[in-house]
Amino acid sequence: MKIAMEALWEEVRELSLGNGTEIDHLNSPPTPLQFLRDYVSQNKPCLISSATLHWPALSSWSQDTYLTQSLSASPNVSVHLTPHGNADALVPFPNNTLCFASPHVQQLPFREALHLITTTENSDSNSNTQKTVAYLQQQNDCFHSEYSALSSDCDDHIPWATEALGSLPEAVNLWIGNHRSVTSFHKDHYENLYAVVSGEKHFLLLPPTDYHRMYIRNYPAARYSYSQESGEFTLELEKPARYVPWCSVNPYLSPENMEAEMSKFPLYFNGPKPFQCTVKPGQILYLPSMWFHHVRQSPDAGGRTIAINYWYDMQFDIKYAYFNFLKSIQYRSIHDPTLPETASKDTDTESDCDSIAYGFKDEFSANGSVENLAGGSTKEE
Repeated sequence: MKIAMEALWEEVRELSLGNGTEIDHLNSPPTPLQFLRDYVSQNKPCLISSATLHWPALSSWSQDTYLTQSLSASPNVSVHLTPHGNADALVPFPNNTLCFASPHVQQLPFREALHLITTTENSDSNSNTQKTVAYLQQQNDCFHSEYSALSSDCDDHIPWATEALGSLPEAVNLWIGNHRSVTSFHKDHYENLYAVVSGEKHFLLLPPTDYHRMYIRNYPAARYSYSQESGEFTLELEKPARYVPWCSVNPYLSPENMEAEMSKFPLYFNGPKPFQCTVKPGQILYLPSMWFHHVRQSPDAGGRTIAINYWYDMQFDIKYAYFNFLKSIQYRSIHDPTLPETASKDTDTESDCDSIAYGFKDEFSANGSVENLAGGSTKEE
């Protein structure tokens, strides 16, 4: 079993994805048939250039005055605040154990929210003068609920993807952040079309077959609280206690903890390299359902990175059944015999490191069986 499992990671790349670290790059949008046949049905990512060059957003959103004036009459937006930009991620609790930390969410006028983002970008990350990292990452179809005044600047959906997938997107989300906001490894049960408007997004990607390399564990849920008076954060465990299954691997290691982390997670660091992809303005990344992804970003000259993503429902078909079977295997590599199995016995077969723990907290319409995160279970979809 051990040899077969580790051979699987290599064979998937050899037979379908390629042996390098680059994904397919299309110079122009595919036809619906090409997209369905070559990428969706194969659960294979691709980067598509010249995909959104017709969007007014690519020029108008580079101007802060345009954004603030367009949204001046809109309701407040949801700003996610953390001390280090690591929202919805594993962070050390005061007792030195790890917890799954959710951000403090505050309602602010868009002008104030944008100011927080750009002042964070222009500050020294090691300075005591700026302890707050702001990120507009609400999800929950936030582009329609909080930013509808900008809707005419982008397509309501991606036409060739909509035709191929047979439905309109379930959610469209707007993301505005800076270089200090990092998204930890997770996966979504959605077909994701991710379009960058300004700045750049840097993705690390791993296929669903690499599930055991992510060292998914149950971590106690916690939440940041922020005091405007003191400018300080506190991190408190949720009550009643709740546990969230989450990927344990941080792919970017500091020199002081590199050796220890690599020895803790040899399946990741000694296995096949993740695919890498940088998405630039005018490009769309097709991120297939259940692919693990880690995201960093580089800002534009104005100090922010802006993106729109479209979540389409995935098909709960035979690929989903295969993935659940893979998850059910209690696998321990010969290379780390002292570590517990990577599959969590307490984890529901429809959840780990997914979009509801990451912020999309509504039930999935595809099967109606996914609970809200606030329900107190270990589910995180």
